[in-house]
Formats: sequence, C-alpha cells, structure tokens
Amino acid sequence: MPHPNDNKRITKTALYSWVLYKNIPLQLAVVGIIVVTVAMRVLPLEMQKRIINEAIGLKDLPALWRYCALYIGAVTLAGILKYCINLMQVYIGEKTLKVVRERLYEHLLSLPVQFYRRTSPGNVISYLITEFIPVATFIGQAVAVPAVNVLTFFAMAGYMIHLNPTIGLISISIYPIELFILPRIQKYFRRANRQRIEHTQKLSGLVGEAVSGVHEVHSNASIPLEKARFSAVIEKLYKATVTQNSIKFGIKFVNNFFMSLGPFVLFLIGGYYAIQGHFDVGAIVAFLSAYEKLYDPWKELMEFWQVYQDSSVRYGQIMRAFDHAPEFKQFTEGREPYALDNDIEVRDLSFVIGGNIRLLDSVSMKVKGGEHVALVGFSGSGKSTLALCVAQLYKYTGGSILVGGREVSELTKQDISYNLGMVAQHPFIFDGTVKENLLYSCQSLAMQGGSCTPSGNEPTLDDLIKISQQVGFFTDVLAFALRAKLDTKNPDRSLKEAILASRKEFQEGEAGMYADVAEYIEFFDVDSYSRYMTVAENIAFGAAINEKFDQEHLHEHHQFIEFLEGHGLVAHLTVLGETLARMITDELGPTPEHDAFTNNPIPEAEYGEYQKVANRLDSGEPLSEKEKGLIFKLALAFIPGIHGQIELDKGFVNRVVRSRQDFMDKVTRDHPDSFRFFSHEEYIDSLNIQDNILFGRVRADATGAEDEINHRIMQALIMQGALEPVAEMGLNFEVGSMGDRLSGGQRQKVALARTFLKVPPVLILDEATAALDNKSQGRVQNILTNNWKGKSTVLAVIHRLDMLPYYDKVVVLKAGRIVEQGGYEELLEQKGALYTLIHGKED
Repeated sequence: MPHPNDNKRITKTALYSWVLYKNIPLQLAVVGIIVVTVAMRVLPLEMQKRIINEAIGLKDLPALWRYCALYIGAVTLAGILKYCINLMQVYIGEKTLKVVRERLYEHLLSLPVQFYRRTSPGNVISYLITEFIPVATFIGQAVAVPAVNVLTFFAMAGYMIHLNPTIGLISISIYPIELFILPRIQKYFRRANRQRIEHTQKLSGLVGEAVSGVHEVHSNASIPLEKARFSAVIEKLYKATVTQNSIKFGIKFVNNFFMSLGPFVLFLIGGYYAIQGHFDVGAIVAFLSAYEKLYDPWKELMEFWQVYQDSSVRYGQIMRAFDHAPEFKQFTEGREPYALDNDIEVRDLSFVIGGNIRLLDSVSMKVKGGEHVALVGFSGSGKSTLALCVAQLYKYTGGSILVGGREVSELTKQDISYNLGMVAQHPFIFDGTVKENLLYSCQSLAMQGGSCTPSGNEPTLDDLIKISQQVGFFTDVLAFALRAKLDTKNPDRSLKEAILASRKEFQEGEAGMYADVAEYIEFFDVDSYSRYMTVAENIAFGAAINEKFDQEHLHEHHQFIEFLEGHGLVAHLTVLGETLARMITDELGPTPEHDAFTNNPIPEAEYGEYQKVANRLDSGEPLSEKEKGLIFKLALAFIPGIHGQIELDKGFVNRVVRSRQDFMDKVTRDHPDSFRFFSHEEYIDSLNIQDNILFGRVRADATGAEDEINHRIMQALIMQGALEPVAEMGLNFEVGSMGDRLSGGQRQKVALARTFLKVPPVLILDEATAALDNKSQGRVQNILTNNWKGKSTVLAVIHRLDMLPYYDKVVVLKAGRIVEQGGYEELLEQKGALYTLIHGKED
C-alpha cells in the first residue's frame, strides 16, 4: 500500500512524517537494541559497587574475577550495540534523505520556467545538497536519540534512588530547573540560527550571480560594486554567526554549571551520610559514576534538540522556497498519451506578467497540419513568447491554444513529449558524450512508453551518423574522433589495419585523389626536421610510451641529458629555452589572458615559474637545478611551425636529424619499450588517429584545408570500411559541463539533431539556427523543406528573413499582436509590416 507521502506534494510534507516513512521495522529494531544497551550501561555501575564492597572489601579474589568479567563484558557489549545504533541511524537518515532529495528534485524540475528566471541556481543547489545534511542527521536520530537517552536517564536516576533515595532525588531535582531555563535561551539561538541560514543563502546566491555574470562585471568594471554588495551581506552573516555562537556557548555554560552541582550534592550530603556510617564507599563510587552517566543523556538530548531546531528551520525554509504547484500535470492517468493531429489553432491568446504587462494580446491564427509557419517581428514583439506558449513552456493567462483539437494547457507533459519537439536559440547541452546528448529526447520518450523509431528500438549508429550528416555535424564528430587515440589496453586490430591502409593511400596518393591536400601536410621523414613536431619528438623521431620519457619528465632523465651532451645539443637547447622564456614572458606581461596560451610552449599553470626564471636570467643570477630543468623542458616542447616565436638554428636542426639513428639505437638497446619510433609500416599508439592516417601533421598555414583533409580522410576510411568505428569514437567524445567543449554552432547542431531524431508531429524552432553559419543554416532549411513539409507542422521564430520564402505562411507580430499574416509574396505585395521589416533589414 502506498504511503500517504507518496501522493502528497513534497513541499507540504511535515519534517516528522519522514521519520517513520518506510522505516517502522528498522525503528522498532533500534528501540529493541536500545533497551538492551541501557541495561548494559546500568550493570557496570552495580559491578563497581560490588567490586569495592564485596571483592576488595572482603578480599574475595574469585568474586573480583567474576565481577570484573561481568563489568568488561557489559561495557564491551554496550559499545558494540551503540555502534550498531549509530550505523542504523546513519542508514535510516541517508536512505530517507535519498528519497526526499529524489522527490524534491522531481518537483523542482516540474516547476514553471518562470520560477527559474527569478531563482538563483546557487540557491537551488545549496538547498538541495548542503542544507539537507542536518535534516538527514535529525531523521536518523529522531527515534534512536530520544529513546536511548530518555531510557538511560530514567535507568540511571532509578539506580541512584535505589542507592540512596534522598541523595538521588535531590540530584535529579536539578534537571527540572535546567529544563525551565534552557528552552528560553534556545529560543534566541533558533532566531540567530535562522538569520545565519538566510544570510548564508543570500551570500550563496550573490556569489552564484557574480560568477555567472562575470562578463558583465568585467565589461562594467564593477568589481568594487560587487565587493560592496558582498561585504554588506557577509557583515550580516558575521554578526548572525557571532550571535549564534555566543548563545551556543552560553547554553554549554549552563549545562556545565548544572553538571557540577551533582557532585557537589553528593560530596556534601553523601559525605555526611558516609561519616555517619549510612553510606558505604562502593555506593558513593557507583553513585558518582551514575551521576556522570546521568548527564550524558541529558547533554545528548540538548544537542539533539539543537539539531532538531536547526533541521526544522532549514527544512521549513527549503520547502517554503519551493512550495509552488507545477503548472501542468506530468503524466497521463488512466489513459494512453494522446497521438494528436498536428494542426494548431490559436484563439484570442494573451499572456500577462508582472501585474499588467501584456506580452501577447488577443493573438489568433490557424496552422494546418504539415504547414510550415514563420514568426517574425522586431525584438520584443512576442514571437518567441507565442512559440513558448504553444510548446507549453509558458502557461498563457487568457485565450486558447489547440493542438489537434486539444487544449494545450490541459495536456500533460507526457502528451507534449509524444507530439512536440522544440529547439531553443540557446539550447542546453548536458555533461556526457555527444551520443548521450543526441539520444536525450529519444531516451526520455522511451521512458514514457514512446519511441523515436518505427521498430520501437533506440536509434542505431547508422541513424546517428545520418542525422549528424543532415545537420552538418558529422564533420565535427569525425574531427573529435581523429583527435582521439585508440585504447592501448583493448586495441581494435582491424581498425589499426584500416588506418594503416588509409595511411598508404595518403602517402602514395600524391598523383591521385589525395594530391590536392598533400601540400597541406608535413609528412614524417626520418631525414628531415619536422616543423610541426616538438624538439623532443624530432630528436627521438617518435613518442614515448614510458612515463619516464614523456614530454613532462624527459628533461629530468640523466641518460637523455648525457646523450644530448654527447651530440653537442645541450648548449643549443639551453640558449633556445632561455630565449623563449625571456621572449614569451616579456610579450605576455605579468597577467596574461587565458587565450594567450593557445599557441604557446609555456603551459598556463607554469607561467609564474617561468617569469621567475626570466627575471633571474635578466639579473645574471645563476639558475638552480630545478630552473635549468624548466629551461630544458621549454626547449624540448617548442614546435616551430605552431609556436613561431623564433626560427631554429640550421646547425642545430642538422645535428638533431643526424642524432636520430644514434638515439633509436641507444633506446632500443638500453630502454626497450620506452619509445615508439615513427615507422611507416606500424601503427603509433602515442599519436592520435589523424596523425596516424596522415603519418604527419597538418601545416598551420593550411587555412581552410582542415575540412578538405577531413573529407579525404573520411573517403579513405570508407574505402577501408572503418568509418563507422571511427565515427563511434567521435560520438563518445565528452562534451564537458554544459557542453563547454563545444562551440555555439556545434551545440545548436546537437540540439537540432536530437530533436530531428524524435521526428515530432509538431516542431517548434525558436531562432534555432542563429549560431550557425550561412551554409549550415541553408542545410538545415533544406532538410525542413524537403523532408518535413506536409508531414510535420513547423512553427519557426525566424531571425534571417531571407529564409522566409521557404515557409507556407509568415506571421508578423508587433507589440504582442499579430499585425499581418499570409504568404510571403502576398505580404510583400501589400507593402505592410513585413515589407517594412525587410526594408529596414536591407537598410
């Protein structure tokens, strides 16, 4: 039977209801263990008394062994049981927190888009991740801590009364006084804690805003302004934190004071009874131990109370922050998702925000199934808002939108997913691979019972390659693959053989199909110095496969340095490294931009060290061994054709070429399997696929040749039957957080491809090609015109007016109203709003 919490909006669920949520058997088990634990805590006290009075007092050695064994056994068992209780607390708390976070995350994603326009992502992340940690602690402790400590308190109190009713009752009477005082102090603690949490959240949101909008901060030179805003909030946080801690330490003082009163009563009254012979020494020791243990549960209960107060404040703030109802139902209930006709009708549509700001005002239009309609207008005309209302991203405030005769506002998100696809102007790309992003819409549809393919299966590799080619993204996919290296642990031998065969085509194709790109490639030649390899690669005519010989560590290898000295290369490399260090640090200055390191032999992370080296060189001070190593490392990493700071000395170049064979012989003899030398007949694992196919490097001055070279490589791979496995490697390229390893155009191509894969009956395009070049935009438009017209309805917000002739109807908006609509030629002949819009563009 489902729990009531399962059907209730999570933001309306009380904190305490989670304590028993699917945890009743576990909580009962915890209480059972607690009862045994409390008994094991009382037993050692009785053993203390008997050890002193009976075993030691009567000099009974067997009794001493017996009581000591019972004492240590009870203590050990109590410790083990306490450990089990703690583990169960953590398990219960974290298991429940997992459910709370999952349900809250699902709720968050269902909230209106407008909610996220006024809510800081930093606050959402903080609420969902950090602020919930104390809540998990409380949920785990909610039964165990009160039970174990209340039972322990009464067990110890009962034992003390058993030992001496008078002293026991007087000692226990202290706690009601503390119970009267502490809650009043804690009221102020809660208030200070609430303020601290509020200021922490404000600070988190402020930092998140500043980091997200750092380009705006830089463009306005507003660092002092942002610092002032930050300082104002952090000052309030500072005061609230100091106040909270002052009260917390005050609570500790009161606790410690009352704790000290117990021994005072025992020593005063108990001492009197002992002198009178009414209280034995063993009872005094047991009583003192019991009183100390009586304070422990009291202390833990006070701490638990503080955890509860902190958790309840946090939980309440989190749930209030997200206590908004979703605008639309997420899933269909009692029926299958609708398979709608793809005609669209908009009737007297209005969309009002902020009281009385009308973004759309009495908009009406009809779109026949399979018709392609362009929405145009100046910025702020409402064209994107109209598209977003049709896509159910905005809930319109008046009028009606019908898709296939069904009211959009009454459809579920599942219905929309089945019937509609959308590509935004700034599409979001998720962290993961290209393939995962391409399949995103299809996988989501499959989880809801739908499918992107007639067979019901996930799109195949061929499908992904085809759609990538259609939107002009396949060349990018191929480029990702060509920059990758094959897995050396699980090599694909057939792919290696295909790459070697493709290499042969390039090497021998100067008179054939590859002749037109051969001039852009510097092929590897053992008798020539390569301007597009590092100095280290030129010396070795190969690449390291042993970490000790790689580019990061080669300069530290003493045998390599000895080889360089033996061939007269050390002096040249020293001068080269010193010259580069001086020249680059002088050119870039003290704080270079990130982009300055794009074609630079000095890594950005090591720039500060090279600045110090350059300063020492200028001052004439001798370099340390580490600094000499940096100079060598810089010289060995220099690539003349790419870095271009200086030209290499011809004498040095000739020495390097003449030393190659000696280096190969020495390494083969002394360090086999440390280098893979460039051999025309072998695959080189340390090089990427492109370098292996070309057996060389693309020249930096081959402007515009990269696409043609990739095209020739693709032809070679097709001829060898290797295109698909290489393309699959490209599809597995990691795009980075929010797709930051992709360009704006590549992100739009991914978004178009993943929506096209879905083949929705209705397609909404909100300036979906704005980041594409003219050629790519034309390609996408041809796909829409040739493959989609008459089949899927397309509603497109257009930014390039030269694309309008491809559309069946043009709708012109101005200030939230449709001012004219009709065929492209028809509207131009009227010389109305569209004519003015285009004329303005042409001017």
